[in-house]
Amino acid sequence: MRNKEPLMHIVKRDGATLTRKIMARVIAIILALIVDALFIFFVTGLNPLSVYGVMTAGTFGSSLRFSWAMRDLAALLIIGIALAPAFKMKFWNIGAEGQVLMGGVVTAIIMVGLGPRIPAIILFPCMFFASIIVGGIWGFIPAYFKAKWNTNETLFTLMMNYVATQITLCVVNIMRGKASSLGKLNMGTQEGWFPRVWGQRYNINIIIVTVLTIAMYYYLKRTKQGYEITVVGESENTARYAGISVSRVMIRTMIISGAICGLAGCLQVAGTNQTISADTAGGNGFTAIIVAWLAKFNTFTMILISFLLIFLKKGANQIASAYQLNDYAADIITGIILFFILGCEFFVNYKVIFRKKTKEVSGEND
Repeated sequence: MRNKEPLMHIVKRDGATLTRKIMARVIAIILALIVDALFIFFVTGLNPLSVYGVMTAGTFGSSLRFSWAMRDLAALLIIGIALAPAFKMKFWNIGAEGQVLMGGVVTAIIMVGLGPRIPAIILFPCMFFASIIVGGIWGFIPAYFKAKWNTNETLFTLMMNYVATQITLCVVNIMRGKASSLGKLNMGTQEGWFPRVWGQRYNINIIIVTVLTIAMYYYLKRTKQGYEITVVGESENTARYAGISVSRVMIRTMIISGAICGLAGCLQVAGTNQTISADTAGGNGFTAIIVAWLAKFNTFTMILISFLLIFLKKGANQIASAYQLNDYAADIITGIILFFILGCEFFVNYKVIFRKKTKEVSGEND
């Protein structure tokens, strides 16, 4: 009795051309807009074109809205940049949220503790370096345990998020004292707040993230350490055969990843919020995983992916506000678009081969 070939099987593509990649993504967006239009018309009863216009206005409706979108893009992009080397090494750093919080906590402590005592020219470097060091330490701990005892980095980094959250809540509770909430740090003196550049404090964030985007691209593509990260990610055995210390690369890369996340916390506290809370990272530590993965760890591609996600988020908020929809309906509209964009990556990297019909020939004689 002959076993039948499966109806279909999935095969990894040898390499999709740039034209194929672009076409796949364009088709995915078109299909997403069609499905969204059907949902909008039949479920909400609204005009899909009007909804799309309102959605676009969430980012491009005014210069201020666009400026806010760039602020949020920088906050998301910097964490994607931080995750890129770790993920390229196949070290699944799910702890970016905690690393950002730790960088933000130490920044807040320095702002409050040293702000009134030292000049700004010393205060800001202290804030930067402290957040980088603490974030680096928070990245070093799971890397060391992984290198020494082969612990599961996914669970380890995820659990460290909860530790960082509790530390943050403890610090916030101490800082607020008997007040009902913490509020802005150094509200009267504004010590530790970034100065305004082109009218906004968070423009310094955008400048720093732009520099980091270029620097990380060069680091991963053009340096010896970037090459070692690539080799370790492809095969640890090959890396060891080539004389590369896997544990050293692992620890060094996670220190860099954690340090950049710590810096992201500093930028949020000093450049955007001027306060610290358990929500300082804003969930970007998890969203940035999508950014890094879809961009294939290319920091320039991350800019486009980050902008798309911010555009969808702003659009959902604008739709909910303009049409008095609940958040769930607005999130479904943006979620459909994201689903198709994520799904198209499957067809970029894999192809489905269906079973060919074959004629059965009988070899039996009567």
